Amino acid sequence: MKAQDLNEPHLPTLEQMQQWTQVVGRAQQLLLEQAAGATGRALPFDPDAVARIQTGFANEGLALWQRFLDSGGVLRDEPDAPPPESPAARKDRRFADPAWTKHPFYDLIRQSYLLLSDYLLKLTDAVDGVDPKQKAKLRFAASGMLDAVAPSNFLLTNPTVMEKTLQSGGENLVKGLQHMLADLEKGQLTQTDGTVFELGRNIAATPGKVIKETPLYQLIHYAPTTEQVLETPLVIFPAWINRFYILDLSPEKSFVKWATDQGISVFLLSWKSADASMKDLLWDDYIVHGQIDAIDTVRELLGVPSVHAIGYCVAGTTLAATLALLAARGEAEKVASATFFTAQVDFTEAGDLGLFVDDEQMQLIDQLSAGGFLDGRYMAATFNLLRGRDLIWNYVVNNYLLGQDYPPFDLLYWNGDTTNLPARWHKNYLTQLYRDNQLIKPGALTVDGTPVDLSKVQTPVYVQAGREDHIAPPESVWKITSHFSGPIRFLLAGSGHIAGVVNPPAAQKYQYWTCDELPGSLADFVAGAKETKGSWWPDWIEWIRSLGDSTVPATGARIPGDGALKAIEDAPGRYVRER
Repeated sequence: MKAQDLNEPHLPTLEQMQQWTQVVGRAQQLLLEQAAGATGRALPFDPDAVARIQTGFANEGLALWQRFLDSGGVLRDEPDAPPPESPAARKDRRFADPAWTKHPFYDLIRQSYLLLSDYLLKLTDAVDGVDPKQKAKLRFAASGMLDAVAPSNFLLTNPTVMEKTLQSGGENLVKGLQHMLADLEKGQLTQTDGTVFELGRNIAATPGKVIKETPLYQLIHYAPTTEQVLETPLVIFPAWINRFYILDLSPEKSFVKWATDQGISVFLLSWKSADASMKDLLWDDYIVHGQIDAIDTVRELLGVPSVHAIGYCVAGTTLAATLALLAARGEAEKVASATFFTAQVDFTEAGDLGLFVDDEQMQLIDQLSAGGFLDGRYMAATFNLLRGRDLIWNYVVNNYLLGQDYPPFDLLYWNGDTTNLPARWHKNYLTQLYRDNQLIKPGALTVDGTPVDLSKVQTPVYVQAGREDHIAPPESVWKITSHFSGPIRFLLAGSGHIAGVVNPPAAQKYQYWTCDELPGSLADFVAGAKETKGSWWPDWIEWIRSLGDSTVPATGARIPGDGALKAIEDAPGRYVRER
């Protein structure tokens, strides 16, 4: 290169890029070898695998640079796309704006990021000789880092944001700054406009009464909408880590309203958000003084021998222990059936959430729980991290960079309505169940002094899993089927942990899969399952009725507040409003 060329703009040739690629590869190898020598240990990589990954990355990078050179650095309507098998061709909705492909420099940034992401994740997967959980942590951290540094997250490397900034004269950035400062003040990322929702009016609005209140929960009895109701009532146990009204969102999405319209007497627990008075609560309290107490209350109120029960997420885990305790006591007949919404009892394949249960995380929980309870915002942040691309960075771009107004969305409103957790019980849940997986070991755990054994449970069970669930993966939920001894119906629903459950028939969304006979593995289930379009709720109600379809008039104690337990207040009650 001539000296006078140094101040002239130019692009490197393909040969120069190839030279630099080789230099970077050699430098990387030297650093790896130096690290191995300093530690006195062999590199935790298969050298051949790393060589293949590096070669593939170098070839892809050179091909990308050649495409860029061929473009001439000018805008084009039909860009020279990478071959379909290239990582740079991967579809990614973060780069949906046509400017990402039409503008050669943004296209170069986009494809470079996709190639680098693929390269680093392949290197992570090539790590050898480490504990599988440590390897999973490494991949989770790498994925999180790559999500954070995506070019879509920054002003100067996002063409959509740049265009909006130029059009608005920077007003979007000022509005975004207002959003960011407001979120910093409240300590939580805002995802929706909460001002349009009001508990009891357009969300959590199914008519009913609070008929019992304890220091742990309020019991809501919903008003019947049919003249006759099933003799056996339904008691719903939502997760205490969230507000109960995920099952009673807008009337169009409410499982509670739908169930009452099917002719079921519906009762539901609204758990109290933890405060310092609940610092010593353990799972015995949620099982004995929560679930069993509610079951006995409803049985006595209506004069029935048994109830149908639903446990959602972590409440499904404790419902399994409740069934085991009742079986050990000789009282299994109190529950006619148990339904599990995306719940786990065997945590050997519990997904990425299991990465948050090491000693360091437990120490952090101790530090954050000085008052005896864990602020729900920390738990919400953990769940957001599991899908950081969708639940964190998407809102960073829309709220802070684009300065967009918050859209009204009932599901996101619920997601941001956090609940505090009893610190001692929460820590025990993470260690005894997620980390040590003691619930599936007969007698390893006790409830109220009684050892529990899931294999003794013969109650008819309905198990629902979400195909795309990232909190309770279907592989983990499936394991329930090998721990109970009674009849089991397993159903795999489309979508994930929330939309897979909250899918009303009227929406005509998603699908579900079933088998007439329960196979030996989830893979066999998927291979032989029948697919049905739409909501799985009708399948569930048909299963419930198959266990006994006798009905009674919806009068007397079937009307909230008309029985021995008088109405305390209107649903949804005061516990759900406490912060």
